[in-house]
Amino acid sequence: MIALLLAGALLSAADPYTASVPFAAAPNQDAAAATAPQDAPLRLEDVTVTGRPLDSLIRDFVSEVAEPNPRRGLARWSGDICVGVANLRAEAAQYLADRVSTVAEDLGLDPGQPGCTPTIMIVATGDGGELARTLVEERRRAFRMGGSGMDRGGVALADFRDADRPVRWWQVSMPVDSETGLRATRIPGECRDACLDPVDYAPQINVFAASRLRTQIVDNIFRTIVIVDVDDVAQLSIQQLADYIAMVTLAQINPDADTSAYSSILNVFDDPESSPHLTDWDLAYLGGLYAAERNHLNRRANRTEVAASIRRAHERVREDEDAATDD
Repeated sequence: MIALLLAGALLSAADPYTASVPFAAAPNQDAAAATAPQDAPLRLEDVTVTGRPLDSLIRDFVSEVAEPNPRRGLARWSGDICVGVANLRAEAAQYLADRVSTVAEDLGLDPGQPGCTPTIMIVATGDGGELARTLVEERRRAFRMGGSGMDRGGVALADFRDADRPVRWWQVSMPVDSETGLRATRIPGECRDACLDPVDYAPQINVFAASRLRTQIVDNIFRTIVIVDVDDVAQLSIQQLADYIAMVTLAQINPDADTSAYSSILNVFDDPESSPHLTDWDLAYLGGLYAAERNHLNRRANRTEVAASIRRAHERVREDEDAATDD
């Protein structure tokens, strides 16, 4: 149970805001295959393929792939991240860690240095379902810490444990005060000072503005575990696997999303030849998420921010194409 022991570095971390990265590598199986040519169903720059307005396509894409925690806004990482990889050969493990870190850095995050404590832990195994069941059974508190809005709930955890997927992931996020970075939810058993007064058990928030439209509370991801079933990813190239993992770890992605109408790395297991890497749709979505202010009380408004950023990315693609044509 090498993978279980290596994953413990992530799952036993007491402070959700410690960060950084060893690239653990135990000899096992390589995730490798041939990279296929790009022939996507709907590229970001395609406007007339389906006859639907681009804005409608963008809104539908965001609605399909985004899966925030119940009654919470879209979460993302903030500040440092740290990628750890367990149970793969050193070369493959290093590539996965480096690629995810590079995508994160492009979004404005700060990848940890070698030796940091992983906040994103990628574990390769020959039986993803068995490892997921063992981790959930033995370390359930690491998956469901008990604070309001911190995870997707018990039904989703059962799906993570039991569903048959080549790659499965679980994220824990934290509502925080955007001004101070302090937690805005109480974790059961946690208190301040003497733990005698009820206020000692409440989160400490410095209210700086009162508004019916905006909030100072945002949601930050602070822990992700990814389980890769090596037998089920053998048809992918190492870049395809790395880019898929980057997409599902840097955002809250619906594991059951139907993105077949779009050019997206999320289609890689259904159609590997059409998904050689992160696409314009994927990069625009991630860029929109990390550019959004996320301070709207209306969660739909936060999604609208992301959609607007994807629209701007589309316009940049068009401008680049027009400039190339003129030349």
